[in-house]
Formats: sequence, structure tokens, C-alpha cells
Amino acid sequence: MRLSRRILLASSAAGAAAAVPATGWAQSNTHPTLATDPFTLGVASGDPEPGGVVLWTRLAVDPLAEDGMGGMPNAAFDVKWEVARDERFRHRVAHGEVQTAAEIGHSVHIEVEGLRAGHEYYYRFKTGKWISPIGRTVTAPPRNSMPDELRMAFASCSQYEHGYFTAYRHMAESRPDLILHLGDYQYEYKAKVYNSPDGNVRDHEGPETVSLATYRQRHAQYKADPDLQLAHAAAPWLVVWDDHETENNWADEFPEAGSDTPAPADFLARRAAAFQAYWENMPLRRSSVPEGIDMQLYRRVRWGRLANFHMMDTRQYRDDQACGDGTQSNCADAWDESRTITGEAQEEWLIDGFHASRARWDILGQQVFFTQRDNTAAADVLRTSMDGWDGYAASRQRLIDGWVEAGVRNPVVLTGDVHTHWAGEIKTGFPDIDGESVGVELVATSITSGGNGVDSVPEDNAALKINPHIKFRNAQRGYVETVITPDQMDVDFKVVPQVTVPDAPVYTRRSYTIADRERALHQTYDRPVDVATMSTNTSPFAGSDENADDYLN
Repeated sequence: MRLSRRILLASSAAGAAAAVPATGWAQSNTHPTLATDPFTLGVASGDPEPGGVVLWTRLAVDPLAEDGMGGMPNAAFDVKWEVARDERFRHRVAHGEVQTAAEIGHSVHIEVEGLRAGHEYYYRFKTGKWISPIGRTVTAPPRNSMPDELRMAFASCSQYEHGYFTAYRHMAESRPDLILHLGDYQYEYKAKVYNSPDGNVRDHEGPETVSLATYRQRHAQYKADPDLQLAHAAAPWLVVWDDHETENNWADEFPEAGSDTPAPADFLARRAAAFQAYWENMPLRRSSVPEGIDMQLYRRVRWGRLANFHMMDTRQYRDDQACGDGTQSNCADAWDESRTITGEAQEEWLIDGFHASRARWDILGQQVFFTQRDNTAAADVLRTSMDGWDGYAASRQRLIDGWVEAGVRNPVVLTGDVHTHWAGEIKTGFPDIDGESVGVELVATSITSGGNGVDSVPEDNAALKINPHIKFRNAQRGYVETVITPDQMDVDFKVVPQVTVPDAPVYTRRSYTIADRERALHQTYDRPVDVATMSTNTSPFAGSDENADDYLN
């Protein structure tokens, strides 16, 4: 679907934010009258810059409507917005009005400019008599400043059917400055196709998502969740997709099922629909508006001189998975120099960014397991997942060489996808795992995907014995909290023991510190497992992704 220039510009460009002395709302110019509240999907902000941020909402009076239009009339609506320094909006600093319509799913993307760098703000929307919930956001600090700290959380993999989004609520309550979502924000399956070992506690609405209407409906079902709404309203987000926002294990123009020739027409139509719905439902800038099957998602966000966030896309440009996908032993194609997981342009952009960086921390926000992870103790056999960077080993090595040659001070890779917490050190040149540590990888478990999961004693885990450069693994649900300062990054792996019941507590399972320039993990806290309550599931890879690619043979 091509967006009309009028609607696109009206919904995404707010211009410079002007200071206004007045408070309260002027008379709305909304054309139709809505009898019920259209702000059922909450509000969000994202992609902060020193002078501004993206504000988002989407109008839907009936979020689960089968046509994906949220029960909205096929008409244009005027939406007012305002930004203030306080939650009561006594000190309003910016405001405006934009128009949205059915062709962009009645979504609103406001690129506010002219705000003060490194400040907290509050925002809200209005259409007709209806006023949205209030959101909190934070602008990035001045580009040449060195902030004292950044509180950043990251998460991935929220399967609506597998549990309650309690982890999102706990994340919101911690009031981070920034949240990263690393993919699998929603899942494409119809109800009861992807079943949790603990039983699904709620169902997806509608069929498997293949059309724009069904992707819009699915996004709306997720966005209507109150815990997810709290997380979006708590802080600005940086989002990237993985596979389930479109289809499991897709690779560029290849669907999951594969094809003798690339680009089957039905998959390309599905990809275009998924991309359109993703943009409509995320706080993304107009630079990410999709053009058919293409969407610019990789981008860089700077947090002063403290951190650069290189947000990556490892789906849209990758070669098809090697050796038939899945977990394979000694797959020669995985080491083929011509194969890539990023595409040539993104790889060049990343390496150029490494050379240009003056940040204390360079953080890669990406989707799939980066460090080498061998799934067998058998001698002379390297058994690895073809969907992660192990399936694109030469591509990974070029990236590692790039940041080493550029002299990146503190490279940290953040990862989602595998439904388990992991922490590991990245070595100079795999498959050698005894070389120098040149970076750290932190992997967030799922918000819900896979059900409750299971705790274990990490030191007794066979996977860690096979891969001594990996220091931690936990298969419960949760997210990761970090505090980043010029001297160190403190990391807390948070877990929610049960996602199949509402309102479960959260606790810290293990903590690490990464000291400036050391590129290594230092354990600072551990909450031991109560062995008497441990699950009898002793598989070293239990709780991992639904493809069962990560089990030890």
C-alpha cells in the first residue's frame, strides 16, 4: 500500500516544537464523532534524539475488529498532541495537530523537535472529547556530553498465548531511561498452533497473519494488553524486528518453507503487509516508512559520548539459512565468505560506524545468538544453529574484525530470540574459544514465549561446559536491566518465575559488571536455585526456541 503524501506528512512530521504559554485543549476539529474511547492501544515514544523524540498512538474503538481497522470509520481524524515538563501539563512546551486516516491504520507518528536535550517529558493525545493516557519520555543528552549514567532495559519474544505480560509491567515500574525491544514483539500463528509446555493461558484472535488486515488485528491485540501499554508509556523504545513479526525463520525473500527459487509472490505480499503493519504500530520515524517489501530499520541512536546504539536488521538482507536450516554438524557453507546475515550495505554501515565512534560503549541491538554456541561435546564436531550468527560465521568474523581494527573501546552485543538468558564473552576468532575476549554478549530471555520455563544451576549446565566462553544460562522468563556509566556496565538478569498466572513477582537471578576496556564479565550477584523445587527437566537447552534447534544431542 502506498501512503498518500498528505496523510504521511501530516501523521509523521510535526516540525519544530514551539513554546506555548497556554494550557488546556483548543476545540477539536475531528470530522466524525466517536462514541467510544479510541485510545485503547495506549501511547508510545521512541528513537530519542537530543532535541526530540517520536510520539505514537493509534486510534481503535474496537481493537479486535476482523478487518484490522479497529472499528474506526473510513474517514480522516484530526489528532491533537502536547508535550509538557510535568505530568499535570502545567508547563506545556510543545503542541500541534495532525491528521490520520484508514490508509495508515489510523496511526499517528509525531516527530517532535526543539525539546531540551537530556530531559524528561510527558505527552498525550486528544481527538474529539477523548484524551489518551499520559506517556513519559526522555530525550537523548547533548551529543558531546558524557552523562553520569543511562538506565537501559531490553527484552524480546512476547508470545501472547503463552503467558501474561507481567515482565513488561515490572520493567515499566523500574522507570528506565530507554527500552530496547530486540524482536518477536508479536507472533503470527492462529490460536492453539504454537502451544506452551505449561498450556496456553489465552488465545490469539483471527487466523494466521498473512494480510495487512490480520497483521493490524494481531498488533492491536498485543497493544491492548495493559502491561505492555505501561512499558510503552514508561520510556522511549528502540525497536527492531526478528522473524515472527512476519513469519518464523524467514530470510530476505525466502519464506520459512524455502523455495527452489526466491521471491514467491505470496510471501512477498505477506512481507509487505507485515512491514506496513509494523511501521503503523511502532514509534518509528518517517525514514522507516516501508516501500513495498523494503523498510529501512537499521539505524543509529547516540546517547551523548556515553553510548552508541547500533540497531540492526538481521532478517531483511540475509542469505537463506545454510545446510537446510535447523541445527547442523560441521556445515561448511556456514563459513562461506560470500554469505551474509546483514547484507553488504548494512555491514559497511556498521564498520564505518565503529571507525567513527567516540563513544565509551558501542552497543549492537540485534536479534539472534552472536557468539559461537556448540551443541555437542563430540570431538571434531561443531554442531550449531544455522539461523543465528553461527550459520553466517564469516559474516560474524568480518564484524568482529571491524570493531577490533576500529579500536572500539567497549563492544557489547545485545540479543533476543532464544527464550533463555545467556551471558558470554566474544573471542577474537571462532571456532577458537581460547583466544582473547574482544567483546561481550548479553542475551535476554523471552517475556513469555515458552511458558514458565525452568531454573537450573548454571555451573552444572552441559552447554556451558562445552562453551566455557559462555558464563551464564537461565531458562525462566524475564528481561535484562542495565546501568551504564563511563566506568562500567552493571547488568541484572531479571526473571518472573511464573507467567501463567497474573501478577507474579520479579527477582534478579544473576548480576554482572563489565568494566571499561576489559571486555569481560565479572559476576557480582547470584540467587541460588532451591534444588528442592527444581523442575525434573534436565535438558541443558530446555526452554529454548520453538524449533528445538538448541538441544544437546
